[in-house]
Amino acid sequence: MSARAYALSDGNSFYCSCERVFDARLAKVPVIVLSNNDGCAIARTNEAKALGIRMGEPWFKIRDMCRQQGVQVYSSNYALYGDMSARVNAVYRDFSPRIEIYSIDESFLDISDVRNQDRASLCRDMRATVRAWTGIPTCVGIGSTKTLAKLANHIAKKVPELEGVCDLTDPEQYDHWIIRIPVGDIWGVGPANARRLEALGCDSAADVRDFDPRVARKAMTVVGERLVHELRGMACLDLETVAATRKGCAVTRSFSERVEDRATMEQAVATHASRLGEKLRREGLATNHVTVFFHTSEHDRDRPQRSVSTVVTLPEATSDTLALVKAATHGVRKTRRDGFRYSKAGVVTTDLMPLAASQRAMPGLGQLDREMGAALMEALDACNRRFGRGAVVPGAAGFAPNREWSTKFKMRSPRYTTRLDEIPIVAAA
Repeated sequence: MSARAYALSDGNSFYCSCERVFDARLAKVPVIVLSNNDGCAIARTNEAKALGIRMGEPWFKIRDMCRQQGVQVYSSNYALYGDMSARVNAVYRDFSPRIEIYSIDESFLDISDVRNQDRASLCRDMRATVRAWTGIPTCVGIGSTKTLAKLANHIAKKVPELEGVCDLTDPEQYDHWIIRIPVGDIWGVGPANARRLEALGCDSAADVRDFDPRVARKAMTVVGERLVHELRGMACLDLETVAATRKGCAVTRSFSERVEDRATMEQAVATHASRLGEKLRREGLATNHVTVFFHTSEHDRDRPQRSVSTVVTLPEATSDTLALVKAATHGVRKTRRDGFRYSKAGVVTTDLMPLAASQRAMPGLGQLDREMGAALMEALDACNRRFGRGAVVPGAAGFAPNREWSTKFKMRSPRYTTRLDEIPIVAAA
């Protein structure tokens, strides 16, 4: 076994748990959270799962059943979930100096310096602290590799007797569970690879562990070989404590209503380009081109279909919102055609580069204009940080209340932790 030890802590039904933190009435009732435009279920409490509500089930199919069964339904509240995630991770940092935020509700912690017999106790303490300080319930898996920690977390969630913590660095626990976990439950093994491994005689995690690494490499490339080693306790994956430099960025949305006219399409694409610029500036990156796409819906079978994608090159690499909006709307004017009902649009960019490096490479391209543009973007971002995203946008993006195409969150709860005007009023004179 590796001398290293990792803990994977995961928020239970995280989006639903965030809703429960701020509404005590939800404690024992079924709760689900829906995707953008209230399309389908993306988070479910155990009570909702017991009613047969599946992940990804369309809202229109379960609407009547939810009303009959008293299911509490919410639109996604990403501002709330993101802020609660940051609070949970702040607690994790009190327990380990090395942490990898794997997703909005999952984080790996390096607990190698903790003695073997104290690891489960530490994680139970961490779990209790997260619950006390944030209200979020979690489960924790401990393993000598990230794959085993992920496997342990899966077990902790499925076996109530473990009380939320499973330690696979304990030899007895490892031997007990490794033979009981089906191949399809291993981290990184999708349905296709599960079928491939089962065809080779691997039915459990123990079978994969005992597999010849060279054969695993042939079946699943280097990923398969690494998986065998990780299940044997040989760490091949370290924590990614510093986020890798982003290579690409995209802002895409499905429309809440079909879009047919050019002005509305330009407004939508301008909004996406504005958000793209915000993302690039936050990470100090720039791009010298944008790809604009929009398409109809395959579900509109009685309507003509069209899918469009075009690349617009910029004069120089930039993260300036106005430049990105100009390029993106030009892409719409160049390629859009009448007679189609579009369902989705987006702005995508690849081959990103550090903004400072791009400016050094092209020092003669309007230095004064570039400095003025940077100052304007700094002011734009400052306003949006203070007054909320979208408070100040390019005119091409339109006025938010008039965007009939924009993503709908009709059942969103208040943004309790980030918007002063949405904090509940306890008493008022």
